[in-house]
Amino acid sequence: MSYLLIGNISALICEDCIEPLANARIRIYLPDGQYDAEQLARGIFKDLRQVSERDVLAKSERLLAESTLDDRGNFSVDWEDIHLFTEPLEMDICLNDLKGRQNGQQGWVQYHLSTFVPHWKRNKDKHVAAFAYVVPSDKWNVIRGAFSTWVITGAVKDANSHQGIGAVRVEAYNAWNNRLLGWADTSDNGRYKIYFSEKEVSGGRLLHLIREEGIRHLGPDVYFKVYAGSRLIWCESKETALRPERQQLAPCSKLNILIRPDAVKKQPRLTGWLHDLIHTTKTQANYKDHYVM
Repeated sequence: MSYLLIGNISALICEDCIEPLANARIRIYLPDGQYDAEQLARGIFKDLRQVSERDVLAKSERLLAESTLDDRGNFSVDWEDIHLFTEPLEMDICLNDLKGRQNGQQGWVQYHLSTFVPHWKRNKDKHVAAFAYVVPSDKWNVIRGAFSTWVITGAVKDANSHQGIGAVRVEAYNAWNNRLLGWADTSDNGRYKIYFSEKEVSGGRLLHLIREEGIRHLGPDVYFKVYAGSRLIWCESKETALRPERQQLAPCSKLNILIRPDAVKKQPRLTGWLHDLIHTTKTQANYKDHYVM
């Protein structure tokens, strides 16, 4: 008898933005031990609890089938067996290629997602079941942080009408070193997603934040520029990055950008130079207690 399990696994960046687990690996294991029937009826979700390398090795003999999710987080995994499955299966997800991750930075990490009994339906010569799950944003924020990757999402809107502005390029900058973190084009309704890694945050140097509980990665303070083609239509001052919602960004962040496209004016060269000098002095004083090299 043939079995086919299809579905989709994605993650919430914020309350209105989903990111598919593109190119992740899905692994299906035979059950181990006894499970409470009531719990199985609801599904036992672990919200991607990391599995140690030792535990991965220990359960390798129970591996039933595995496959790879496509760019949209869809998967299809099948296997052959001689009896109808009425017992629970374990589902694990392996992550490596998170969008924005620096290539070669980290190997595959396995997470346990669920132990459940699929609702099999007979279809010709096989049994088919479906599974879909969206990882909560708080869990996905922790996982992205573990991979030292960030994603900023939101919308570019006209400050007067609050309508989304499509077909413009959004560039995010790190206020500490004025380096470009990443960029993205907006959709028709003004939505954007910008991905970047620790390399872009640090400018190629390893920067860490020291806290009492240990060393943790520090998110950047950001400001934005918006372009229509090659024309700059909106440029925020670096002081914008000192707003609370712009400082030390979490790995999953939502930032809407309100712009007035007709408000960009050229400043005299001397004024701009003096402004940058003053801001750089303030910024260095603001950051010197946070970073070590």
